[in-house]
Amino acid sequence: MSSKKPLIIDIHGHYTTAPKALEEWRNKQIAGIKDPSSMPKVSELNISDDELRETIELNQLAKMKERGSDLTVFSPRASFMAHHIGDFNISSTWAAICNELCYRVSQLFPDHFIGAAMLPQSPGVDPKTCIPEMEKCLKDYGFVAINLNPDPSGGHWTSPPLTDRHWYPIYEKMVEHDIPAMIHVSTSCNACFHTTGAHYINADTTAFMQCLTGDLFKDFPGLKFIIPHGGGAAPYHWGRYRGLAQELKKPLLDEHLLNNIFFDTCVYHQPGIDLLTKVIPVKNVLFASEMIGAVRGIDPTTGHYFDDTKRYIDASSLSPEEKHMIFEGNARRVYSRLDAALKAKGR
Repeated sequence: MSSKKPLIIDIHGHYTTAPKALEEWRNKQIAGIKDPSSMPKVSELNISDDELRETIELNQLAKMKERGSDLTVFSPRASFMAHHIGDFNISSTWAAICNELCYRVSQLFPDHFIGAAMLPQSPGVDPKTCIPEMEKCLKDYGFVAINLNPDPSGGHWTSPPLTDRHWYPIYEKMVEHDIPAMIHVSTSCNACFHTTGAHYINADTTAFMQCLTGDLFKDFPGLKFIIPHGGGAAPYHWGRYRGLAQELKKPLLDEHLLNNIFFDTCVYHQPGIDLLTKVIPVKNVLFASEMIGAVRGIDPTTGHYFDDTKRYIDASSLSPEEKHMIFEGNARRVYSRLDAALKAKGR
């Protein structure tokens, strides 16, 4: 362990508290799809640095200080990505706006936030169209990861599985730049699937199973995926997935998937974290809270916020070395650009 002060790195943060002007501009953009004469210009969105500071200082940064985390990998609000709305041009404009705001936050609070990019995905559109925005965020903004939506249709699952060659242009760039992707869906427009309670967890589980049934990591041995929200159902049903892999004549999961797939700690109760860290190797678990996100209330059984996930790691039976891996070590290993950015600052 380094002699430097250990860091608590939260790899899953979204700009859920952006100024109201962002949502108002987006509503005008959506209205402009039907009435092009009312389509707003990007220049019409004016958000000052002071407005950004206020939203962060009163919300994410205040809670980070209160709960003891140091640095957040920060990306646009997941439910706002809404890739199913409009066409590629709509998505491209929206992604650029949202990514720039996260970049500005990272510049205003460089010790506490570093960016991860939303991609301008659109149903039925070749993923390689996302590459210019992705490379801009990596090269110009210093972002360290991307969020990849496996279902741009918003709950109807019209895209091929993640193992399909359809996605290879994104993967090639990920490997070239040595960045991970968090596999994260957006809003569900399917009434059968509640966005955060069902669609998110369904998608986490689906992404894991898609990777299990395929051989993606033979083609891309350096590819790195983070499956958020504790991996959906995967840790809880680990025996089922081990058994399915066996029936499909796949290697053991440790060899088949766990060199490339990682899980975060956005699991909002102690028994869930205990199960996650007992079933999944600690080297594959990265600290995250997703605050201020899907679950914002206080747990009446503990008196603490559900999404104060650091408490669960602190209270676990993990060794100090294992806790350090989850809080810092694994993030620096999986997010190599983050590690380089920290080292450049002597951290």
